[in-house]
Formats: sequence, C-alpha cells, structure tokens
Amino acid sequence: MAIIVMFEFPGTTRDQYEEAVDRLTGGTGLNAPSDWPVRGLVLHVSGPTPGGGWHMTDVWESREAFEHFSAVLLPILQEVGIPAAPPLIREVHDVVR
Repeated sequence: MAIIVMFEFPGTTRDQYEEAVDRLTGGTGLNAPSDWPVRGLVLHVSGPTPGGGWHMTDVWESREAFEHFSAVLLPILQEVGIPAAPPLIREVHDVVR
C-alpha cells in the first residue's frame, strides 16, 4: 500500500537540501523518481517553510520502499547538518498520475 511521508526540518537551508540531493544522486540531481538510490518513489516535492526551514513530502509505493530509502537518507542528512526529525507517515487511498 502506498504511503505519504512528510518531513519538516526547522533551520535547514536550501543549500543543505541540495547538498543532500547531490549525495543521494551522485551529483546527477533529481529529474525523475528513477534518480533516487532506491526504487519505489512515486513523487517528491520540497520547498522552504515560512518560519525558516525546509519541507519535503514523498509518496512511496510501500512502507518497505521508504524504509530502504530511509537507511540511505538518514546518514546523508546527518553529514550535511540537517537535524533529525521524525516524518509524519500516512497511508494513501488514491494516487492520481
């Protein structure tokens, strides 16, 4: 079952986010879900938060796919100085593409 995963990282900058993306993708950037280091990503969006920080929302095909990704992501976030923040995870009823 698909899930939506939402992160908010207070105090995180766009530069930190982009550094994390570069490390995740080997410097190729994000152009398609296939650019992620694990399979199962349906959609990724991100942007600044009003109070200063960064927000990321993903839709994953399954919780297992997200857990595989999380094992790759968490050490990278730590390396670039993004503070640990537990995601909000919800089941998805519909995904329209």
